[in-house]
Amino acid sequence: MSDTKLIVGITQGDINGIGLEVVLKTLMEPGITEICTPVLFSSQKTVSYYRKVLGFEEFSFNPLRDLSQLNPKKVNVFICYEEEVNIEMGKSTPVGGKYAFISLQKATEALKENKIDALVTSPINKNNVQSDEFKFVGHTEFLGAVLGGEPLMILCSDNGLRVALVTGHVPVKEVTAMLSVDVVSKKIKQLYTSLQKDFGIRKPKIAVLGLNPHAGDNGVIGKEDTEIIVPAIAACGNLNALIYGPYSADGFFGSGAYRQFDGILAMYHDQGLIPFKTICFNEGVNFTAGLNYVRTSPDHGTGYEIAGKNIANELSFKKALYMAIDIYKKRQLHAEISADPLPFSNLKKER
Repeated sequence: MSDTKLIVGITQGDINGIGLEVVLKTLMEPGITEICTPVLFSSQKTVSYYRKVLGFEEFSFNPLRDLSQLNPKKVNVFICYEEEVNIEMGKSTPVGGKYAFISLQKATEALKENKIDALVTSPINKNNVQSDEFKFVGHTEFLGAVLGGEPLMILCSDNGLRVALVTGHVPVKEVTAMLSVDVVSKKIKQLYTSLQKDFGIRKPKIAVLGLNPHAGDNGVIGKEDTEIIVPAIAACGNLNALIYGPYSADGFFGSGAYRQFDGILAMYHDQGLIPFKTICFNEGVNFTAGLNYVRTSPDHGTGYEIAGKNIANELSFKKALYMAIDIYKKRQLHAEISADPLPFSNLKKER
């Protein structure tokens, strides 16, 4: 199973950002087609334009309009559109959003139809991508709606740091109203399941962060920690996991305590992502757990300020590609070892 070469779909993201630059740099990596069959959802004209602008003349690809025509020995470009597109590197434009969505839509369709095994998405602009067809605050919410399941955003790194979020792309003023014992305990269980199934950790050790400064100081600075988070942790006592908290986020990361855990659950976006990106920027991967499909992405945005300058760092995207392959295979292994388990027999010794 570990030798199976997967078909990995890749979206182009905003055509005016750094998405295609980091994608092409990753796909030019020697031996990339030995570990997977990559399929970039874009167009022959757009890829050729970027190849010329960035000076990647040695980059070759197989253009196709039918995924049955994949060449396993080359980088494949699935042609999502035929027309010339006005590319304005470094600018947020409606055109950039339109073609980012076309790529995402085609790649997601292929994923649902099992024509690709995993999906790696390039950065989009959450503003210019909005349309009648895309009314979401990000990839995570869109994929949850289209693919089904309960998406859980987890930022991951090679050093074992994994930070999941109870609430994602929502205004800070709405966070508290979205928290409840049921919601927090559900996210703890999702994180636990993902650590087992997607990362192969048999008995995960999980840290849960508090909402308020100093985790509320026993109710002095807000009661959410004692009235919501503590009971939520207690409600997960039957899991085969070690769950601790709530921790004060500043001291938890500042002291290095995060190194002692397999997974960390933060209450809101910046609480988890600011320390994560401080520690792992350019190396982190955004993984959407809770779906029946594997999706990863780099941990950065469109990077308009450096678009087209050939200075974007592709490491995060490269790690997202590798992690998608790794998680897919770990899921296969978990399903294999969990299938048809032997019935448990509680035999007593005869006296």
